[in-house]
Amino acid sequence: MTETGNTNSDGRISSTVAISLQHLRFAVAACDSGSLRRAAEALSVQHSALSRSIAQLEILVGAALFARSSGGVKPTPEGRRFLGNARQILDRLDALIGTGLAHDRSGTGHLCIGISSSIFTDRLRTVILDFKVRFPSVRLAMLEQCRGRIATTPMKGTPDIVIAPGEPFALDSGSFPLWSERVLLSVPQSHPLASRDFVYWTALRHETLLLSDHALGREFERLLITKLACFVDRPRIEWHHVCRDNISYLISMGFGIGFTLESDVKASSGDLAHAEIRDGMGTSRIGFSAFWRPDNDNPMLGNFLQLLTEHYPSPAIGG
Repeated sequence: MTETGNTNSDGRISSTVAISLQHLRFAVAACDSGSLRRAAEALSVQHSALSRSIAQLEILVGAALFARSSGGVKPTPEGRRFLGNARQILDRLDALIGTGLAHDRSGTGHLCIGISSSIFTDRLRTVILDFKVRFPSVRLAMLEQCRGRIATTPMKGTPDIVIAPGEPFALDSGSFPLWSERVLLSVPQSHPLASRDFVYWTALRHETLLLSDHALGREFERLLITKLACFVDRPRIEWHHVCRDNISYLISMGFGIGFTLESDVKASSGDLAHAEIRDGMGTSRIGFSAFWRPDNDNPMLGNFLQLLTEHYPSPAIGG
């Protein structure tokens, strides 16, 4: 994807212009921030340049990707489909770059670990620090992908191992259960549920639940469906194409309620209150696992897996 031309003098797009990675990055940033101006500030580019790039991209794909209003931008149905593919392209590129960063020509070893930006908890930090103490000469690269969920089936050319939400499975990828975290309800301080230490899932029935298309949104949705099997018992779900921090801001502004994990509470806004969510069996939790390809011949992967089993003993390790 390269750009080999520019707009003509009459404002039309030249036939020699192709979709570039910059087009995709600008569009995804606008989607994540919900605002062209905020996206431009985050990318340290001029607002006019970003706006022009997205307008050019819309002409190239032949569809409006965003609905624009005074409140910002929101993806159109066509935009959601296009941006989903764009995220996959950019995530794969980041994975290739991460692998390149992890490549070590000195012969001392290398390891690339893929993580979700929302789960760099004390648990994972402890394991990584332990690994660095035991293998100080190993080059360790962390691949943090904020835009979308890291696939739990790593392919060749991607990180050696992925730490992500989800249960282990035994298909074409190795997997190993790690830890689980309590799911907490996030509400504005003025919300009637703000004073409670815990709430039951049934208390959410008439609420509006804000979820992100990434940052654990799909995991929270699956948990909700499990706990409230009947559709009429569930809160109304609003999906937003923004990062988890912006979901917190929307909650604090009174747009609805949301979910978070116990490890994220320290970094959450002081305008929010948190309560543990329970059902008849007790606390609700989301589990995290390690995923890797069994045919990965990197010896450092075996060392890291061994360290994980010491921190999180389980009889299930293996292919």
